[in-house]
Amino acid sequence: MKKIVVFDLDGTLAESKSAIDEEMGTLLYSLLLVARVAIISGGAWPQFEKQVLAHLPADQRLQRLSILPACGTQFYEYDHEWKQLYAENFVPEEKKKITDALNSVVAQLGYTPPQTWGSQIEDRGSQITFSALGQEAPLEEKKKWDPDFAKRQQMKALLVHIIPEFAINLGGTTSVDITKPGIDKAYGIRKLRDILLVSIEEMLFAGDAIFPGGNDYPAKEAGVDCIKVRDPDETKRVIETIVACYTVL
Repeated sequence: MKKIVVFDLDGTLAESKSAIDEEMGTLLYSLLLVARVAIISGGAWPQFEKQVLAHLPADQRLQRLSILPACGTQFYEYDHEWKQLYAENFVPEEKKKITDALNSVVAQLGYTPPQTWGSQIEDRGSQITFSALGQEAPLEEKKKWDPDFAKRQQMKALLVHIIPEFAINLGGTTSVDITKPGIDKAYGIRKLRDILLVSIEEMLFAGDAIFPGGNDYPAKEAGVDCIKVRDPDETKRVIETIVACYTVL
């Protein structure tokens, strides 16, 4: 059996930028009884607090939960409270270069929407994220903006020429994530391996974007056994099955 079950966040445990529901919270808490759990996402730490941790009991069972914001360039663990183990952040000059490149590409492609909900560009320390409609945009609006990833693929094609020293990944429903080279979910998987001393063969990953070009696909490329889910409801059924199998054993 696997020693650790790893999840993507948006589209897997919860709808984009939304909190896990009560059923998901109960299932995750049950899973922590039988296995270690990790969540790897391009999101920043406050998103994990708001979307997941605020909906789980704050007890010692959380010692079995690892949180990896920004694809593992940050790592949080629980010991009576949440503590940051490390953060591999950009320097100011790097942040400016990335922000300038994003603004240039958005203007060139005409991707300035008539309405935004919050800032389009978010500094996550070790990751800069562009959200086309703003960080707080309603989910229904976000789903309509780029359902086939075509707009963001255009952005990526331009960005790789302007800032080739950085990695550009497509995440969520309207997001483009920019990190240092080699920073993706495979990086987070390797960080889990090194810090928790759990082999990649002993991990199981569940995500909604396990396809070439999807931001969960690097986990598969890292050699983790993966389960592709459609949405949080399917993730719930996966968790139920895992808990049932561990309980029988």
